[in-house]
Amino acid sequence: MKVVRLLLKGILALVLLGGFLLSVPRIWSALRPGHPPVGYYFETPTYLALFLGLEKLIDREPPVPAEIQEIKDIEYKNIDGKSLQIDMYIPREVEKPVPLLVFIHGGSWAHGKRSDYLTYLIPFAQQGYITATVSYRLLKDGPYPACAEDIRDAVQWFFRNGEKYGYDPDRIALIGGSAGGHLSLLGAYGWHPAQEAPDSAVIAPAHHIKAVVDIYGPVDLTTPYSRTHRLVTRLIAHSYEEKPELYLEASPLHYLDPHDPPTLILHGTADRLVPVSQSDTLKARLDELGVPNVYCRLPGWPHTMDLAQRVNDYAREQMSHFFETYLK
Repeated sequence: MKVVRLLLKGILALVLLGGFLLSVPRIWSALRPGHPPVGYYFETPTYLALFLGLEKLIDREPPVPAEIQEIKDIEYKNIDGKSLQIDMYIPREVEKPVPLLVFIHGGSWAHGKRSDYLTYLIPFAQQGYITATVSYRLLKDGPYPACAEDIRDAVQWFFRNGEKYGYDPDRIALIGGSAGGHLSLLGAYGWHPAQEAPDSAVIAPAHHIKAVVDIYGPVDLTTPYSRTHRLVTRLIAHSYEEKPELYLEASPLHYLDPHDPPTLILHGTADRLVPVSQSDTLKARLDELGVPNVYCRLPGWPHTMDLAQRVNDYAREQMSHFFETYLK
């Protein structure tokens, strides 16, 4: 019996210790308001915290409130019979042109849908912005450069249609996470195929993307890690040895210059899919060029960190400050 009691006490002590350790990130964050929320550094304790209710997941399908007009399935491009579309969320009380926030979903360039970002689209529309989300060709429809071409064409569509939908085409921000972050940066920094002059396909050269938000997106596909990663090689559809120029061409870092728009970066330090070093590199290069930027490095959070409500709240707060500074 004595051995059993000792064993039970040991198990209880371990449970209490585990509970305390899982509570540390919340406690530490509560003691440091205004700082990035602290995560759990490894996937297992992150999932355990979610299971135990220490962390909450976002509502991925929030209802559209009555004060927001939802316009769905606006075709901006049709290619080979495939309709590429936009959904827009417009405050009903808009009386003058307001900034437009365009969200580009992630999904490893292979899956995902426009509604994935309703968690951002609706709150920002409630703040008085017009918000939009776009579809693009996924890998089943074709490898790179299809997705980059589609985002460039969507940007041109937005430049041309401000008057129709009530937004200011000179105050457009692109926002995306993961693959969507990568495409947002390409769209904002002036992506173009190597054999094409930078402005040869630009329909509305008087307009430029005003700001961009990159949420844990890859920026340099030429690093040893990136150029051998199965998701990247599937995107490019060639090995690095076969087509190294395509890996460079598909890298947002390749297009940076001093005239690029202000950039907000959000990335978790425990990201095992897109290393935080990618965002470190982007930050360093933006600083070298004198491009205004804000870098939020979130300690202990993995990829898709903003599915956690605590991180999502922080990300929306940072975006709000950023948009107030560079779009209003």
